[in-house]
Amino acid sequence: MKDGVNGVALAVFIFFFLAVTVMGFLAARWRKAENEHSLDEWGLGGRSFGTWITWFLLGGDLYTAYTFVAVPAAIYAAGAAGFFAVPYTILVYPLIFTFLPRLWSVSHKHGYVTTSDFVRGRFGSKGLSLAVALTGILATMPYIALQLVGIQAVLDVMGVGGGEDTNWFIKDLPLLIAFGVLAAYTYSSGLRAPALIAFVKDTLIYIVIAVAIIYIPIKLGGFDEIFAKADEKFTSAGAGGLVPPEAGQWTYATLALGSALALFMYPHSITATLSSKSREVIRRNTTILPLYSLMLGLLALLGFMAIAAGIKVQNGQLAIPQLFETMFPDWFAGVAFAAIGIGALVPAAIMSIAAANLFTRNIYKDFIRKDATPEQETKVSKLVSLLVKVGALAFVLTMDKTVAINFQLLGGIWILQTFPALVGGLFTRWFHRWALLAGWAVGMLYGTIAAYGVASPTQKHFGGSSKEIPGIGEIGYIGLTAFVLNVVVTVVLTFVLRAAKAPDGVDETKPEDYTADAGDPGVQVELPPATAGSAH
Repeated sequence: MKDGVNGVALAVFIFFFLAVTVMGFLAARWRKAENEHSLDEWGLGGRSFGTWITWFLLGGDLYTAYTFVAVPAAIYAAGAAGFFAVPYTILVYPLIFTFLPRLWSVSHKHGYVTTSDFVRGRFGSKGLSLAVALTGILATMPYIALQLVGIQAVLDVMGVGGGEDTNWFIKDLPLLIAFGVLAAYTYSSGLRAPALIAFVKDTLIYIVIAVAIIYIPIKLGGFDEIFAKADEKFTSAGAGGLVPPEAGQWTYATLALGSALALFMYPHSITATLSSKSREVIRRNTTILPLYSLMLGLLALLGFMAIAAGIKVQNGQLAIPQLFETMFPDWFAGVAFAAIGIGALVPAAIMSIAAANLFTRNIYKDFIRKDATPEQETKVSKLVSLLVKVGALAFVLTMDKTVAINFQLLGGIWILQTFPALVGGLFTRWFHRWALLAGWAVGMLYGTIAAYGVASPTQKHFGGSSKEIPGIGEIGYIGLTAFVLNVVVTVVLTFVLRAAKAPDGVDETKPEDYTADAGDPGVQVELPPATAGSAH
């Protein structure tokens, strides 16, 4: 509501926000372990989550407030090209079905908490492990910032925090409060907090989408009318209608494939995966998580509905919150806003924990304090999880929102460059550690420089994630081009280094570690407290 605060929607929003805050703090006592002072416990929830908790946690982790706001916003602004998110979430599950169970097994056997732990153990290379850790932290920061942008978009539409000319502190106060609450319960409860809150978040999102997909089209005169109005908008804008022109097809395909390859390289995806209690839980989840892709397809249609409803906004990120406020009764708009707000808290908590674990295990313990005890590791991780959130908050408060979105696109380009070391390492030791490091460096360098050169109507640099593919001449996703370069450099250099008999690092894993399951001989069920915890 532009002319004041929407009191009813705000009251409903605050009710749900308070409810999940209480849950966040109570989560510390849920399935509580006897020894809380370890990263397995604080950062991985005791590695004890079953199928349903893992499903909600992964769903809460991957389908964020950013998804809820940005996917329909892309369709609102660019038409069907925005649907690339749907094929990419379909492509990702067969892909992770092949490698995540192997990562779970080897991590469980050796007590790895992060992807960098695995890379260091597999290739015997602290340098490569550090590269993976720094990339993970770098790529996660703007992603957390975007969750806060999602909360801010909802607060803006509800009229909270005043207009553009309001004192910055008063304008950003609601966001600061939301941030403080998130920081406090993540600090006290670790991964258990987002795991518990994910139940509420996903339930609300499913309800809101089910209602929106039936109720809004009825009010707008049906889907025929919605598609006709959207088509009219894009035709009159000279975009050739709903479907992107032929020139955009490479962009669409490379963006979908590149995003699918990158999704489970993110530290927060791996953190949620490693918190599960068996290989079977992972395999089961890869078969039932596509339910979210179905939801995403329906969610994307809200972008066309916003066009048909005549929603006009300068910032596309506000299109969906504004649609909800225009079309729904105030109380249900509050429920929808709460779904988006809580949809930001769950992933932001997991992301900050994942980034903190990377810092603690692969920078602090490897390079600063090699003899750190599990208790010291946990303390450092808790503090770093706060610092990561403060960094993300500073990012949101000081930079233009479109910059945050473009930095997240850059994060995707970066994180994809860790794929050869992680997934390659799970299946073969043929790649040489120095070749992997060189390939990573080339991919990072090319990706960053290419993205820097992309201009958009609002900024000179980092204006998007697509550019001409060298040698093909078509416009494609920079991340995938950088990834192909990375793989080529890695393969060529591996041949050279193997021929030169360059020394290999020590591999601390064995072939059977990759298929080990909980309860197998020699696989410690990581934490005895996880079983003791169920009796509490």
